[in-house]
Amino acid sequence: MRNLSNRSSLAKPKDNPRMTSESMEPVDAGADLAPGEPIDATVSAAKHDPYAAWRHRDFRLFFLSRVVGVLGEQMVGTAVGWQLYQLTGSELALGLVGLVQVLPIITLSLFAGTVVDRTYRRRIAIMAHSLLTVCSLALLLLTVTGVANTGALVLIYICLLGIGVARTFYTPAESSMLPLLVPSQDFTNAVMWSSNSWQLASVFGPAVSGIVIARFGGPQSVYLLDVLAGVIAVTLLLMIRAKQTNFSNEPFSLQSISAGAKFIFDTKVILAAVTLDMFAVLFGGAVALLPVYATDILKVGADGYGWLRAMPSIGALCMSLLLVQLPPFKRTGITLLGAVIGFGVCTIIFGLSTSFWLSLVTLFVLGALDNISVVIRHSLVILYTPDVMRGRISAVNNVFIGTSNELGAFESGVAAELLGPVGAVVFGGIGTILVVLGVGLRWPQLRNLRKLGEHT
Repeated sequence: MRNLSNRSSLAKPKDNPRMTSESMEPVDAGADLAPGEPIDATVSAAKHDPYAAWRHRDFRLFFLSRVVGVLGEQMVGTAVGWQLYQLTGSELALGLVGLVQVLPIITLSLFAGTVVDRTYRRRIAIMAHSLLTVCSLALLLLTVTGVANTGALVLIYICLLGIGVARTFYTPAESSMLPLLVPSQDFTNAVMWSSNSWQLASVFGPAVSGIVIARFGGPQSVYLLDVLAGVIAVTLLLMIRAKQTNFSNEPFSLQSISAGAKFIFDTKVILAAVTLDMFAVLFGGAVALLPVYATDILKVGADGYGWLRAMPSIGALCMSLLLVQLPPFKRTGITLLGAVIGFGVCTIIFGLSTSFWLSLVTLFVLGALDNISVVIRHSLVILYTPDVMRGRISAVNNVFIGTSNELGAFESGVAAELLGPVGAVVFGGIGTILVVLGVGLRWPQLRNLRKLGEHT
């Protein structure tokens, strides 16, 4: 990657329209690419610059907005899981959290992606974060007034449905914004740092949520903090200056809505990576059962629950910070397959563990390996996608991944009812390993993938 601090080494804009400086308007880095042709992310450089993305003001604002927004979202997810389990004592109630939030992803994602490609992405992201804030405020009022404790759990699930709708729109909007904030040679670095923003918030969100619940006796303080986080996230997004210049001009039709799905199915290396991640998360959804492990198996209470929720993200954050310092993977496909196999093995060990400390270590390693998968998949989607299709392709990717996250939580809840929590987690780990073997055999394009941005 090119070191942007040495501005004199950059080509002039008229000589290379893909390169911009912080003072220039961002350009469409992928508009002149054929579908499935990767953007060149392997620009030669005299020195690898792990902080290239940070040299752009708009990226810094975007990063902070994601940290604050995801911090609040993770805190709410932790608090709702704890609240529901304390009210019902039911693993199925935890599984329904995932089912309720996945319904908007399944039904609205393709429409959301089309909307994102046809209008300003930042505007969609702001509106979606505003809806998240309103839902958190509603959860706060339900808890403070005692309505949630009177058995009206359906109102909590309605709030979770609203959160799912907001996520369905802000996920493709924010993913599509990233290429507007940095020049093309910094895409991969920006993806890694963007992943860091999510992991950083995911580290502190569950831990802070658990501590706040334990110290203040309930989730209402967590919901209040999330309302404040939502306001800050929206403010930071409003400060971004980058202007979107490319919009999809395709007629609003079934063909334009489904174009993202067709692109992914035609680009085999993306299809393989997304399929791998989807089924691995579907079967490896141990996180959904952490309230059960914290309460009934490890017996560590709310504080311990917060640390159990945070540990995968701590591992992922450490891995992210390591990855930005290292050059790109030389054998990206093999690295991805190996990381997901390790994820499955860690899931099995966690499922069998009765030691709090072993469980923490296992979740740390699990999160570190999962981050490798996330970075590779996100980089593939960005590098291979033309700009005018980013919203739709990100939306389809969200269907795959968001569906697996939430249905994985539902599957874990149902499996726990049938097999017990230990059996459910171990079964999921075995299923993850089998999925890796199947994907590796079915799509050799992924096995043979070397550096990101190179043709296979």
